[in-house]
Amino acid sequence: MGSEERSETGGSPLSALPVTFSYSEALDAGLSEWQLYRLRDQGLIASVGRGLYRRHDAAIVDLDLIELARRAPSGTLCLTTALARHGLTDEIPSRIDVALPRGRHRPATTAPVTWHWFDPTTFEIGRTELPLDLEISIGLYGPERSIVDAIRLRHREGPDLAYAALRRWLRRPNASPSKLLTIAREFPKAERPLREALEILL
Repeated sequence: MGSEERSETGGSPLSALPVTFSYSEALDAGLSEWQLYRLRDQGLIASVGRGLYRRHDAAIVDLDLIELARRAPSGTLCLTTALARHGLTDEIPSRIDVALPRGRHRPATTAPVTWHWFDPTTFEIGRTELPLDLEISIGLYGPERSIVDAIRLRHREGPDLAYAALRRWLRRPNASPSKLLTIAREFPKAERPLREALEILL
C-alpha cells in the first residue's frame, strides 16, 4: 500500500477506526475523501449504507442490522421480526420491524424497515441486546414482550400472529405464564385478551 494510503503515523488508515464506521468518523481519523473512496474501490471497505462503511476483513453479519444499529442506537427489533428471532412464528417479514420511542426521529436507511413508535415509559420493558459483532449490538424485545406487543397490536398486525406465537411459546418447558402476565400488566390493551387466551389454552 502506498504512502498516500497510510495515516500520518505510518499504520493502516483503518487502524484508528471501528469495524463499522461513518464518513465523518473516517475524516476525523485523518482519511481524506479521496483515500476513503480509494479503499472502497480496492475492496478494502464496503458500503453498508449511505455514508457508512465496514472493513472487508470483518466478520460476516447481517449488514441491514448493522446499519440500523448505527443509525438508530435505541432501535429495537419487535413484533414479527422479534418473534421470528425467537422461533415463535414461521413468517418471514419482508421488512424489518423496528421500534423507536415515540417522538424519536426516524433515520433514513437503505435497509427495508417498518418503523413502530412505542411509549417511552414502557419502551425498556423486556428489551435485551442482540450482539451483531464484537463492537455492535441491536435492541431486541424478548419473547414475552414480543407476544404482549403482538396481542396489544393485533388489530394492526392480525390476531393469528399473536395467538400462534402464544401457543408455540406455551409448549416450551421454560414458559412462565406468570412472567408473561407481569409484563402484560404494564400494557392495559394486552392484559385482558391475554388472560382470556391463557384460560382457553391452559
